[in-house]
Amino acid sequence: MNFLGHLYFSQDHQELMHANLFGDFVKGKQFERYSPVVQKGVLLHRSIDTFIDTNEQVVNLMRKLYQDLPKVSSVAIDLYFDHLLARNWDEFHQVKLTDYLAGFYASKPLNWEEYPENFQLFIAKLKAHKWMNHYPNFEGLTKACQGVASRISFENKLIEAPSIFLNMEQEITTVFYEYMAAAQSEFLNHSADYSLVRFLNK
Repeated sequence: MNFLGHLYFSQDHQELMHANLFGDFVKGKQFERYSPVVQKGVLLHRSIDTFIDTNEQVVNLMRKLYQDLPKVSSVAIDLYFDHLLARNWDEFHQVKLTDYLAGFYASKPLNWEEYPENFQLFIAKLKAHKWMNHYPNFEGLTKACQGVASRISFENKLIEAPSIFLNMEQEITTVFYEYMAAAQSEFLNHSADYSLVRFLNK
């Protein structure tokens, strides 16, 4: 999943939400030099990525998309799922999406100075432009695909992902709900290693 999905599975814990997003900025074991909350967030980020990449229904969907979206089918799924999560947010969270995002945009983690400059700049831009506010709309999905496509180092067809979504919307949506049910069980129940209760008690 993309930004919104990673925030959602951080369970409203602002420190963990920022640390989770940091997962894309740190390689290998470099995260071990940071504080415990950052380490937790990076490990949670990686666990979410692994969980979606190995989910049977998601893998099957990825294979179907690969012909039209070679090398970026998994990226497209991340963006599709964030779009669907935003569009159906009320089914997953008791706080309205705009209010939820406003809370995140207004927050600043206590360990903010611990993060490297490139991550601080990324978060500042993410919040200033309120990227995730556009996720529920098809236009937001289109802009997200265009933005990610331009940042990928190789030639790709990600800009075609929105039209493919429209053609396969029912199937993609079905897989999304199946994945979310499994992921909620994995990351949100109190027996999961990364649940908020266990996180706060460690």
